[in-house]
Amino acid sequence: MRRTRPKPAVEPLERACVPWLLACAVATGAPHVEHLPLWLSALAAATVGLRAWLWFRERPLPPRWQLALLVVAATIGIYFQYRTLFGRDAGVALLVLFMALKPLEMHGRRDAVVLVMLGFFLLLTHYFYSQSIPTGLWLVTAATLETATLIRIFGGHQPLPSIVRYAGLLLLQAAPFMLVLFLLFPRITGPLWGLPQDAYGGTSGLPDTIAPGTISNLVPNGSIAFRVRFEGAPPDNTNLYWRGPVMDEFDGQRWRPAQLGRLDPATIEARGGTVTYETTMEPHNQRWLLALDAPQAIPEQAFVSARLQAVAFEPVRLRSRYTFASSLDYRAGLSESRALLNASLHLPSQGNPRARALAASWKVRHADAQGIVAEALQMFSREQFTYTLQPPLLGDDPVDAFLFETKQGFCEHYASAFVFLMRAAGVPARVVAGYQGGELNPVDGYLVVRQSDAHAWAEIWRDGYGWQRVDPTAATAPSRIERGIASALPESEALPVMARLKLDWLRQLSYRWDAVNNTWNQWVLGYNPERQREVLSRLGLEDIDWRGMTALLAVLCAAALLGITLWTLSQRPRLDPVQRAWSRFCARAARLGVRRHPWEGPLDYANRIAALRPELGEIAATAATAYAEARYGGQGNNAVERLRAATRKLPYQWRPA
Repeated sequence: MRRTRPKPAVEPLERACVPWLLACAVATGAPHVEHLPLWLSALAAATVGLRAWLWFRERPLPPRWQLALLVVAATIGIYFQYRTLFGRDAGVALLVLFMALKPLEMHGRRDAVVLVMLGFFLLLTHYFYSQSIPTGLWLVTAATLETATLIRIFGGHQPLPSIVRYAGLLLLQAAPFMLVLFLLFPRITGPLWGLPQDAYGGTSGLPDTIAPGTISNLVPNGSIAFRVRFEGAPPDNTNLYWRGPVMDEFDGQRWRPAQLGRLDPATIEARGGTVTYETTMEPHNQRWLLALDAPQAIPEQAFVSARLQAVAFEPVRLRSRYTFASSLDYRAGLSESRALLNASLHLPSQGNPRARALAASWKVRHADAQGIVAEALQMFSREQFTYTLQPPLLGDDPVDAFLFETKQGFCEHYASAFVFLMRAAGVPARVVAGYQGGELNPVDGYLVVRQSDAHAWAEIWRDGYGWQRVDPTAATAPSRIERGIASALPESEALPVMARLKLDWLRQLSYRWDAVNNTWNQWVLGYNPERQREVLSRLGLEDIDWRGMTALLAVLCAAALLGITLWTLSQRPRLDPVQRAWSRFCARAARLGVRRHPWEGPLDYANRIAALRPELGEIAATAATAYAEARYGGQGNNAVERLRAATRKLPYQWRPA
C-alpha cells in the first residue's frame, strides 16, 4: 500500500498583518505608475483596493480560477502593449501585475513572505528608470517598511515605534556589508539594464542633423548635458564654445555631416596657453564629447576628427568622465584637404535665389572673405532681425524666407543662413552645433551646462588662416553669448525655471541641491572602474587585481560579520549563575525531546519529564528542586552545584528501550 506524504499545515496569517502587506504592495509598485500603461495602473490599483475592501468586510478571497483568468488576460494585454514579455518595460509590468494580484490569494504566512520577497525584488527595478537621490530615499523607506512587515508577521503584535526601530536596526547592521561591497566589488562597464532594445532609451541631446527648430526645441529642456571642473579659473563666457557635430552638407532644408570617406585628423596650432578641465557627461548615445574649441589633449578612448571634433570610439551611453586640455587661441586646418573644402562650398543647384543674388553682389564688392563676412554680420545687426524660440514656418526656400520676410529665428536659423550666404559668395563654410556658455555653481565649483545652452554657430575657411569661428547670433543678440540664453530672450519665451530664477535665496538653495546631486553622481552613480582604482590607490592598493579585491572583500565582510556578532552578543541580557544553570538543563532536556513551555514552572516541568520518561524522573526532580531552592529558598552555591550535577547526568540522546 502506497503511503502518501501528508500535506503540510498552512501557518495562518494574522488578520492584522494584511494592512502591512498591502502597504508594501503600494510602496513598491506605485512609483512605476508613470512608466506603466494607464489600464495596467488602474488594474493594479483596483486589485489592491479590492483586497483592502475584502479585509475590511471580512469577506472570503476570490477562487483561484478567477485569479488565473485575470493573470492570463493581463499577461496577454502586456504582450500586446509591448510586443514582448521580455525586456525592461515588459518585465517591470509583469512584476507590478504579480505584486498587485498576490494579496488576493494570500492565506498563510508563506504567501505573505512571498509577497514581501517580491517587493524587495520590485524595489530594484526602480533604478532602471531613475537613479536620483529621491529615488534612493524612497527605496530605503520602502525597504524599511518591508523589513518591518516581516517583523510584524513573525513577531506578533508590538508597538509601531518598536517595530520600526527594530527594522531600522537590522538595516543599519547591513550597512557595513553594503559599504564594503560597494567599494571593493569589481566594477563592470555597462548599463544597469543590458538588453539592447531598451538599454539606452530615454537619452536626449544634440541630434546629428540641424534644421529650423532643432536647437530651439532643446532650449525648454533644463536637464543637465554635462558638468565641467576646470583646473584654475574658468574662461570667460564668450570663450565657452563646446563643440559637437559639424555639418557640411545642405539639402535645402537640413544640414548633416557629409560622407567623405577617411580623412586625416585636423592639424591644430596652439597660439596661447591651454585650459585643462574634466567633464562629466550625461549619456546622449552619440560619439561626440563636447570639448572646448580646440582640443589639444584628449582621453585615450577618443580622437580628434578632421572636423576638429573630439570623438569617442563608442557612443556615450553611460555617465562618463573625460579629461581634456584645449587651446582657446588656435589656428586649425591651414592646409585643409580639397575634399573637405569642396564639401564646404557645395550648395543645392536650386533654391533661395534672393540669398544667392545677395551673396553674389558681396563677392563682386569684396576681394577677400573678411569683407564678405563683415557684410553679413552688418546685415544681421542693422536690420530688424529678432532672436526668438518661436519663429514662423519658412516654406520651400527657408533661407530667403528668413532673410527677407520673417527675420525671426533662433541660432540655427542665423547659422544656416550665414553659411549659405558664405558658400554662395565662394567662401568655404560649415555649421557647428554644440553648447555655448554654462553656469558656475559656487558651492562645488562645477560649471553646469544644460540642454537649454544648446547653440549653433558657423565656421569659415580662409587661406593662410584656416578655420575661424563666426557666430552670427552675436550680431543680433550679443547678450546670448555674453550672459546666457535668458538675457537674450523676452520674458514671454518659454525657458526652464532655473534659467529665469531671480530670487537669490532660491538660487542658492538650487546651487546646494545641484552640488549634492553632483556628489551623488560623481561618487555613487559614477563609481566606475576608473573611480574604483582611484579610491583604492588612495588606500595604498594601487596594483590590486580582481583576485586581490575578492580576497580583501571576503576578509572585510568576515570582519564586519564578526564585529556585528560580538556587538549582538554584548547586547544579550546577562543571566545570573542560577538562571544560567537552569537554562542549560532545559536546553539539554529539549534536545532529548521534552521542551519546556514558556509558562511552565520547574516542578511542573519535572513532573512532565517523569511522565514521558520515567527513567529520568529522579534526575528531573533533583534539578527542579535544586533550582527552586537556589532561586526562592536562598540555598546559594550548594543548590546550584546540585543542579549542575543533575544536568551532567542527562544523556546526550534518547536510547529507546
